[in-house]
Amino acid sequence: MIKKFVAISIAIIGCLSYAQQGTASPYSFYGIGSLRFKGTIENRGMGGIGSYIDSLHINLRNPASYAGKNLQSKPYDGESRPVKFSVAGTFTTSSLNSNTESENANSSSFDYLAVSIPLGRFGAGFGLLPFTSVGYRLQDFNPVEDRVDFRYEGEGGLNKAFFSLGYLVTDNFTIGADVNYNFGNTQNSAIQFVYDDEGNLVQFATRQNSRSDLSGLNFNFGAAYKGKLTDKLEFSATATFAPESSLNSINDRSISTIIINNFGDEFVQNTIEVDLGEDEETDLSLPNRLSFGLGLGQASKWFVGAEYVSQNSSVFGNPLLDASNTGTSFEDASSFAIGGFYLPSYRSLSSYFKRVTYRAGARFENTGLVINNESIDEFGISFGLGLPIGPQTGLFSELNLGFEYGQRGTKRSNLIQENFFNFNVSLSLSDRWFQKRKYN
Repeated sequence: MIKKFVAISIAIIGCLSYAQQGTASPYSFYGIGSLRFKGTIENRGMGGIGSYIDSLHINLRNPASYAGKNLQSKPYDGESRPVKFSVAGTFTTSSLNSNTESENANSSSFDYLAVSIPLGRFGAGFGLLPFTSVGYRLQDFNPVEDRVDFRYEGEGGLNKAFFSLGYLVTDNFTIGADVNYNFGNTQNSAIQFVYDDEGNLVQFATRQNSRSDLSGLNFNFGAAYKGKLTDKLEFSATATFAPESSLNSINDRSISTIIINNFGDEFVQNTIEVDLGEDEETDLSLPNRLSFGLGLGQASKWFVGAEYVSQNSSVFGNPLLDASNTGTSFEDASSFAIGGFYLPSYRSLSSYFKRVTYRAGARFENTGLVINNESIDEFGISFGLGLPIGPQTGLFSELNLGFEYGQRGTKRSNLIQENFFNFNVSLSLSDRWFQKRKYN
């Protein structure tokens, strides 16, 4: 099983890395990029909620999920609870619309690689996932002169390597903590086109390049409660808190004279390094984050839950980019999500589709980004399928598919409205380590 998991993971990551962009959103220009969703494809299929916790799926949204009463029980065949593996990727197609123009963009990304290991009353997890993404190509068009004055491009983002530990306090209550190491870089360039008195493009243009190499630790703490209201009905409550932290940013900036040919290729003629002085090394504040979730359901049958998240994004930003010249600021962010699943009969032998998990949800979010006095909001409607794979051994490996349609931004104040469709795929595999031999 481990060899198969490694081979599948390398294949998926290799394919996605070849076309890795992460995002094609113009809103990733601001701050240190667009924040990526921290959660599994199972979470995303239910609107992004993290209030459902069980022994069969990794839950990246709450570290308390790595241990729990349902994990302490021995499932079905009397063996120990399984080690869980998960790997995922996303393909996104977007329509970018302004009051005058419309463009289409595609991007693909690696979402996460995660492992969960049972350790008695403890449970541990570790893995890798993206934290932010930068990917845009924008032009400042002058309608009076009928020409492009500036072109902006960016790429990069932050990644997060994490280690999580959960502990079973009582049969119904668990706590946990994440330790996250964030690392990566953002690269931004701006080209100024020069025209002569007759409006003809001058051969030489000026390009400003900025780069920030970022790194730092942050923490996330979680708690979860699950108890029975009746013989069948279960109640769940979850909470997480990530305190404010900081990233170290090593910055550099250069200005180049370039020639752009008819095919758009850029040829550098000379480059001058800019002395940033005290701004060569800066600290970026990452906002604190608080979430609460509630849910109701029947074990291995159905679940409905909701989650609210608040974040003081007003501290978020990148001092290397002068936001005051872009009409940009940050405000405190919040989001609300609702969703759930339905599983007709996980033990069914007569019908495969009765063993499929059907998921759905919706989310509404204020991203915290404010441009030209307009708050950038986002909403999404999602659906998902959990397709069981492999033999029915009680380990419940799944191929998970997710579909989300959403909208970000607005056309007001000369801004861009994004309509996007996400297709997500993940493998959630289970295996048992350290099994005792029953026969010699």
